Amino acid sequence: MELRHLRYFVTLAEELHFGRAAERLHIAQPPLSQQIRQLEGELGFELFHRTKRNVQLTEAGQVFLGEVQQIFRQLQQAIQVGRQTSRGEIGQLVVGFVSSAAYNILPTILRTFRSYVPGVSIELHELTTDQQLEWLREGRMDVGFLRPPVEENKFSCETIFQEPLMVALPEAHLLANQSDVCLTSLANEPFILFPRILAPGLYDLIISLCQQAGFSPKVVQEAIQMQTIVSLVAAEMGVAIVPASLQNLQRIGVVYKTVQEPTPKVAIAMIWRKNETSPTVLRLVEIVKQVTKQL
Repeated sequence: MELRHLRYFVTLAEELHFGRAAERLHIAQPPLSQQIRQLEGELGFELFHRTKRNVQLTEAGQVFLGEVQQIFRQLQQAIQVGRQTSRGEIGQLVVGFVSSAAYNILPTILRTFRSYVPGVSIELHELTTDQQLEWLREGRMDVGFLRPPVEENKFSCETIFQEPLMVALPEAHLLANQSDVCLTSLANEPFILFPRILAPGLYDLIISLCQQAGFSPKVVQEAIQMQTIVSLVAAEMGVAIVPASLQNLQRIGVVYKTVQEPTPKVAIAMIWRKNETSPTVLRLVEIVKQVTKQL
């Protein structure tokens, strides 16, 4: 039994006329009649009562028609799901992000992706840069948003956002009323910083910036997440140099100041496996690149 036999049967059941059914199917009437006879022979029961004047479904034919129509509906659904899957429009993604990305480009990416492909569910994990690399190596994550650079050539990595650095000060700090801050004025300040292993690129940039201003920062407290660093600044435990988008994290007791000296921009990069074949992952990568161009 082939799918075409079932199509012939459904068409004849709808028309109840061999001539009209054959015309719809673009075949001659005798071959249609022959195919229906073959189908009945294979099934072991009659599908139609035939007279010279009309064609009617048998009781078994009526039941068989309902089941076959259900098969065709399921087939159509299977085709639709297959097409959506091939276009990356359904499925699930595991996405990692550094905490600071939540204050700049990540919300726009997620909002845009959801509008384009609402059938894909995203499982988000707030992870440090080194954790994201580990998860990608282990196959536990599909796409990450982290702080470059990334040394491993097994991953594709693309910068999607850049921003300057700023100084976060306690609200009661002596420099809090200035419009901007000279880095040299922070030489004797206690600093709050994250451990280097979490994001070596950003860590080295901050240390280098201080050294160019003539001092090495006196780190009195380390914290893993950017929001924790800002909270510790609010608690007057020290000052911090942070990406400018952290201003979007409004915390009572903290003020943000631009730096007088020229500072290099820090980046957020998107990372995924080079040998990635998942249409859903590649769809996210494509949409992120579109968002980046628009911004």
